[in-house]
Parts: sequence; structure tokens; C-alpha cells
Amino acid sequence: MQGSSAFTSRAGFEFRGTAREFFGIWIVNLLLSILTLGIYSAWAKVRTKKYFYQNTYVAGRNFDYHATGMQILIGRLIVIAGIVAYALLSTNEIAAVVMILGLIALIPYLLVRSLRFNARMSSWSNIRFTFHGSFGSALKVYYLYPFLAALSLYTAWPFVTRATQRFLANSHGLGTTRFNFNSAIGPFYKALVAAIIWGLGSLMILFAIAGTNLDIPRALQAFDSGSDEVAALIDVGLIYVIFLVAIVPAALIYHAMVRNTVYNNLTLDGTHSFHSSVSPLKLMWISVSNFLVVILTLGLMMPWAHLRRARYLAAHTTLYPGGSLDDFVDEETASGNAVGDAYGDLEGFGIEVAV
Repeated sequence: MQGSSAFTSRAGFEFRGTAREFFGIWIVNLLLSILTLGIYSAWAKVRTKKYFYQNTYVAGRNFDYHATGMQILIGRLIVIAGIVAYALLSTNEIAAVVMILGLIALIPYLLVRSLRFNARMSSWSNIRFTFHGSFGSALKVYYLYPFLAALSLYTAWPFVTRATQRFLANSHGLGTTRFNFNSAIGPFYKALVAAIIWGLGSLMILFAIAGTNLDIPRALQAFDSGSDEVAALIDVGLIYVIFLVAIVPAALIYHAMVRNTVYNNLTLDGTHSFHSSVSPLKLMWISVSNFLVVILTLGLMMPWAHLRRARYLAAHTTLYPGGSLDDFVDEETASGNAVGDAYGDLEGFGIEVAV
């Protein structure tokens, strides 16, 4: 890694992109994706990720994304081939059941492959990230632990969240250097309680305002029948309001508090630490107002919305170096392999690191 061996006590993340620049990329991506019937969307994804990565800096050095559109397209074609195969075989009940069970068993494997691909295609200061998670670990955190949480009527869900974040963080590395995350369970329960308080409080207020005007069974029937009855349409509108005011904000509050917990208990090589000071209410306001602005502008403000959120998250994330930032070694360089046979992994399953 190039640069001075000196280190500072604090290095804030910074996003330097502008809405004007990204709008040009976004509109070209959109038009070419439409003209090519979605084929160009693979290259559009690469261009978008490159822009966000290359404009995100910490300690004066930026991130980068190295995948190609063809790699993304091949991964998507594999997924499409699986969907087509299922559609053709679904007329046979036994074959359909076998394929569904096979897919359920395959999902953790695809998840690990996707995470490995995204890590290896990402870098900071020319050092590639790595992912060392195993199929067995993914099986536990995405299948076994949620099943056990269901048996507890989801009162143990914070344990699932902590296990998932531990799997994702501890499986990643920067070159040959590994990340490490460990935290008490208390902050995860605090996040869940905060989300429940918001959700239930909002529902109580909404139902108090709506009174007897909200008939949920009638609204669900309207969804199914496509009814144009005024009362039914009002019910449908109220359900959307509940979703936007109660459920989505509750999920955003939970995500923000979990993010803070993860970063505040995350280290790199045991010496470099991180801090996140994201305000749950502020992130909720940014996300909900972004959604409303995008809807009101028929999607034209989407680039601005993406950059607004990225800039806020970066501005509230900090690295505290515990030593030189010049000592990281790329894993392929350390192994003497300039390319690495694992770069054949495919992407296209749309799975990202949770934090």
C-alpha cells in the first residue's frame, strides 16, 4: 500500500459524489437498460457501484469496485436459467417439490459465493477485500437460528441478528487482515424495543385517528378483487399509510441502531476500530422523505436520494487507526498469485453485506 506510514487518531469517512454527476450516469444506465431489454443493467450496476465506491474516502484513500458487466450478466443468466427450468418442470409435482427443496438447500451456498465475489471485487487503497465464510456457517445463521427464534415466538430475534452480523463481519478481511466483531446482546434488544415502541405507538395513533373507518378485511378483499368502491380504496390507502408511517420507520430504526452497534464493536487486526453515530430518527427521516420526493418527481430525483443517504452514512462513520494504515497486504500478493483462481466466482444474486 502506498503512502506515509504515519497515522492519525481519527479518520472520518467521506462521500464526495455529486447529484449532477450521478444523474448523468443514472439516466444513461436507465435508457440503455430499457433499449437492451434489461441486458445492459448488468453494466449499469457496475457503473453505479464504481461511482459510489470511488467517491467514498477514508484517511484520504478511496474504495473501488473491480467487477465487469459480463461477470454480473453471467450470474444473472444462471439465475434466469434456474427460474426457466423450474417453470418447465413445475407441471410435475414431484419435480417441483424436489427443485424447491434443492433451491432452499442451495441458497446458503449462493449467498457465500455472492459475498465472496463482492468482497474480492472491492478494494480500498488497492488492497482487495476477502470473504472466508463457509456454507455451514451460513446454514446456521440463515436457517437454524431463525427457526429457533420462531420457537421462542421471535423474542430471541436479537440473537439471530447478532449471529448474522458476526458471521458477516468476522468472515471479511482487508487483504490478509481480518475484521472482528463481538458485542453483548443488550444493544440488539434495545434496538428491537425501540422499533416495537415506534411501530406500536404509530399504529395506536393511526387507529385512533381512523377509528371505525379502517376495515382491514375489506381492504384485503379490495386488493384481491380490484374493487373500485370508494370505502375500499380508502381502506387500501390507510394500509399504505400504516406501512409508510409505522412498519418501514420501525425497520429503519432497528437497522440504524444495529449498524451503530456493529461498527462500534468492530475492529480490523484488533487495533483499528470504527465508530458509527447514525441517528435512527434522522436516517428514518432521510429514507422516508427520499421515498416521497422520488414518488412526487416520478423517479427523477432518485440519484439525489441515493447520494443524500450515502453522504449521511459516510459522514457519521469514523475509523480510529491504531497504527499505520500502510501495513495491509493483499491476499493474492501474499500468496504469490497475481490473479487467484477464486475470481471465477459469479455474482448476480443481489446479496450484500448487511451493514
